[in-house]
Order: sequence, then structure tokens, then C-alpha cells
Amino acid sequence: MIHPDESWFKDEAGRVLLLRGVNLGGDTKVPTVPDGATHYSEGFFDHRMVSFVGRPFPLSEAVEHLSRLKSWGLTTLRFLVTWEAIEHAGPGLYDTAYLDYVEQVVQLAGDMGFTVFVDPHQDVWSRFTGGDGAPGWTLEAVGFDMTRFAETCAAIVHQTHGDPFSHVIWPTNVSRLASATMFTLFFGGNDFAPHLLVEGEPVQEYLQRHYVDAVLQVVGRLKGKPGVLGYDTFNEPSHGYIGWKNLTAFDSLLKVDLQPTPLQSFALGDGLEQEVGVWGVGLRGARLQGHRLLNTGQVRAWKEGRPCIWREHGVWNVDGEGKPQLLVPDYFSRVDGRDVDFERDYLVPFIQRYANAVRAADPDALIFAEGEPQALPPKVGEECSGFVSAPHWYDVVQLLLKRSSPWLGYDAVRNRIVLGARAVRRSFAWQLAAIRSAGTERLHGPTVIGEIGITFDLRGGRAFETGDYREQEALMDRSLCAVEGSLCSATIWNYTASNTNERGDGWNGEDLSIWSADQGRDTRVLDRGGRALRAIVRPFPVATAGEPLQLSYDMRHRVMRFTFRHDPGVIEPTEVFVPPSQYPLGYKVWMTEGTFLKDDERHVLKYRHTLGQPTHTIIIRPRQGPAKP
Repeated sequence: MIHPDESWFKDEAGRVLLLRGVNLGGDTKVPTVPDGATHYSEGFFDHRMVSFVGRPFPLSEAVEHLSRLKSWGLTTLRFLVTWEAIEHAGPGLYDTAYLDYVEQVVQLAGDMGFTVFVDPHQDVWSRFTGGDGAPGWTLEAVGFDMTRFAETCAAIVHQTHGDPFSHVIWPTNVSRLASATMFTLFFGGNDFAPHLLVEGEPVQEYLQRHYVDAVLQVVGRLKGKPGVLGYDTFNEPSHGYIGWKNLTAFDSLLKVDLQPTPLQSFALGDGLEQEVGVWGVGLRGARLQGHRLLNTGQVRAWKEGRPCIWREHGVWNVDGEGKPQLLVPDYFSRVDGRDVDFERDYLVPFIQRYANAVRAADPDALIFAEGEPQALPPKVGEECSGFVSAPHWYDVVQLLLKRSSPWLGYDAVRNRIVLGARAVRRSFAWQLAAIRSAGTERLHGPTVIGEIGITFDLRGGRAFETGDYREQEALMDRSLCAVEGSLCSATIWNYTASNTNERGDGWNGEDLSIWSADQGRDTRVLDRGGRALRAIVRPFPVATAGEPLQLSYDMRHRVMRFTFRHDPGVIEPTEVFVPPSQYPLGYKVWMTEGTFLKDDERHVLKYRHTLGQPTHTIIIRPRQGPAKP
């Protein structure tokens, strides 16, 4: 049984575990019926008649995909579900066929030796606001008319925008009317929309209760299943408007395409024409390219007879000339005379509520806590226990620009650009080490980087035609070297069973899957279809009889170096995963002292240290010729 022990995961023998795995999967964000992986879906706004059964893959293909991942050493699964998949038909109406499917897949994964933690995934609130996650009825419950989001710029959605659709547009939905409103109501409705009731219930309570109850449907199915560690809290939560001090300006560096300010968003949603800036993004950052007059048809984003929530609560109004007028500039940044803090005042109380509910249903479940993207882990409380820090980290430059740059990086912890190839690599490792340290300090538990990965369609997908993934391998290696240097656990984003060269992961122009059927599918060869495997499939210490001190892997020379301090109370050996694909002629082992045994069936090196010295080093390198008998 895996359990947290301060900054480490440990097994029953007391060995420290470094978890390596993958997010399963990228297309879980969209339904199978209608086919959400196809760009245009009939009945897109009919959010009740859908099914997510078959995400992340058909049950008939599960053994194939899981066997492939296991052969790559990726035996930890961040298993995605969505609120919509569970409760799409309406409040309190749960899709039992989907829950049956999830239970079967997770049971199979556990039986095959996988470790699983469940991620109730969302991005910018919902599919209907440009992302995924919440059911459409949550938007209708607060008065939105989803069919009018395009005209009012309340959300920019691929299905209504059409092609071409830049992959950097969808994140900007977080600041548009629909998504920002929903996040504000979900986390802070009691303070910011106290007059809004849904079925007689305060909107914050209504939304949070349904979300938690939906997750509990999964918890009830998976309790006691082999390998199930616990549950993520809320993927990449957003503050919405909470804390926004200037409603006539932006509070984000990411500005792409049409970018209304909050006040403009309120006005557009209430049927007022607005001239909105159009932004572009490049190596030098965002730049204003011009303006466009929007909502000339004076369409409202709200249902007939439903007022704008923020106008009803006195945030803004229309002046005598028909222009939007801000009435309370600090409405979302001050409550009862004090400045608000999203994490302290809203996110952490939600995490605590969620954790209490999940643990009431499954006392053994770990809670994988997330803060906002690019933020350090949330500080849940001094007395908290059973938490895991599960932040996300990406090489942001290549992610946004879909271009590689060995000399340009971004420091998300200190919010600054990093220049120089060596400086970038050092910075990446330092950032993850800082994030891991903050997780231990704030959550008193270990860290798993919940998402880390790279885009594969660099330079317009040139590698798809040539089969040359050296550029992607270098980027993936740089990120995974940072994982190793910081001694973090991590789950790569992502494995998408339906990935194609044309549509990538099938969602918002993203293509980060480490496997694609279009790269060749042959169940007789598990590696067929894998991308950048030279960087992904690498040796690492699975279980250490003590405390890891230093870990590195040289992809070019295929040399792993690992140093640890032994724990005298641990009698089981240190185990290192050694992938045969990296060592086709076999491998040599150098060690400071001790003995080792090669378990070729499990692709594991078992090392037993001596007690003559406190620290021990293992070096694995490839043989240059045929292995000796």
C-alpha cells in the first residue's frame, strides 16, 4: 500500500517510491456520442444526449494500451473523468453506464499493477465555454443561453468558431464572461452573488454540492479497488473575477484574438455593441493588432427574462448614452472592507470541503491538491494530512508557440524569461525543486507533477511526414531531466488513444499525446505508434531502500546515475526500472559496493547495499557489444 511520508511516497516495506506515469487520456474531455473528437459535432448544444463511455479507449482495447504503457515504465495513471461525463443528463441524474465503464477500466489497471489517482478534469469550466468539465445545465441554471456565446464573445468555442482555430485561444476563455462568471459563482457566489438562488439554494452551495456529489459517485465505485491512491481536487482552478482590481483592464499576460475587458464582457453579454481589441502573440509577447466591433446584432448571452447577474448585483449599469458604466470598481477585490485572496478565502475552503467529503466515503483516499496554473501549491492548513501536492508545469515557450528553442525558457516561479541553453536547463530543474519544496511545506506531503509534456505538432507537424522526432525528443528530455533533477514524481500529459495527425488529441488544436495511431498501429509491436520514446522510456529508481539524493539520465549516452542514503530499517532491495528498448545489447552496472540481480522478466535491477557507508551510487550504461554468457 502506497502512503505519503512527508516529502516522499513509500511502500509497505518503507522504500521511497518515485512515480512515473501518464495522463489517461487527452480525449476524455469530449464525448464519444456524438463524436466529440471530430471537430464539428451534430447536436453540440444538446448536452444531455451524450455519452463518454469509451473514453479513454474502448474496453476491448484496454489491455493493449495498458500493456504498452506498462512496457514503457509508465505505471502511474492520472485517470481523467469529467463532471459532465458523470452528470450530463441533469442535476442528480448520473450516467450509470459511464460509471460502470470507469469501474471496469480502473479495476483492470489495478489488476495489471498500475497505480491510479482520479482527476475530475476541467478546463475553462465546460465544453460549452471553450474547454471541458462541467455539464451544460450548470450554465443554464444561472441564466446563460449557451447558443449565444459566439455572438456575445462570452466564449470562443472551436465548434462554433471553425477552422483555423489557434491552440492558444482556448485558455483566454478563462477571462471571458461565461467561464469567469461560473468560476466566480462556484468559488465565491456567497460573497459576490448573494441574491442568486438556484432551486431555492445559494448558487455557490448548489454548484459545489453537485460537483462533490458527482465525484462521490466515482469514489463509491472505486473504493477498495487495487492500486487506487486517491482523487485530484479540481484541475487548474481559476479565480474568475475574484480579486480582479481593475475591471476595465486585463489581469493576464496571455492576450490572443478578441480580448474584451470584464466591463466590456458584461456589456456584450447584455446586448451592447463594443469595440474590442484583437491581439496576436509572438516571440516578443502579445501585441495589439487592431479593433473589431462586436455584437452588432445586440444579442444577449442570457436567457429571455434573466438579467445579467453582475448588473443585478450593482457592479455596473448603462449610462444615459447607452454605454456601460462601472459602479463598483473594487466589487470583486474587497469584501466587507478587506482585500480578498482567492486561495485563502475561496480555494482552500473548497479543498477542505472536498477532502472531507471524499474521505468520509473512502478514509484511505489521498487528496491530490491543485492551485491555479503557474502558481505554487495551495496552503491547506497546518494540521492537514493525507494530501499530495499535484501542480502542473510546462515548458511554456514551446507549448504556446509550438516551436522549440534551446536557448529560451520561462521561469514560472519567479515570472521571468530565461536565456541560454544551460541556464534554461538549470532553471527548469530549479523550478521543479522549488515547487516540490513548497508542496512539502504547504501540504506536508509528497509532490507529483500532475501534468508535464510537450507539443508534437511543432512547425506545422513536419515530424508526422518525416518520422523524425529528434526535436520533440530533445524538448521532452529537457523536461524529464528537470523531473529527475528535482526528484519529483510525475505523470506526463498525455496518452490519447484516438490521436490523429489531422486532429491531434481531438480537443482545441492540442497534440501532446505520446502515442498516435497515425504513427503506426500494430498490436504485435507495443512501441509502434509511440512518439519521442527515446526520451520518455528511460531508467529510473522505482523503489529506493532509503532517501534519494541525486538522479540523472543522459539520453544521448543512455547513462543513468543514482545516489541515495540508505535507511537501516528497510530490508527490501532498491529496484531500478531498466527498459530493454534503451539497452538492446544489455547493460552494465557500476556501484559503490553491494550486490545486484537482474530481473529480465520485470525489466528491473535489484540492488542490495551494504551497511559499510551511508550513501550509495548506481550507474547504468549500455553494453557496446554482445552480452557475455
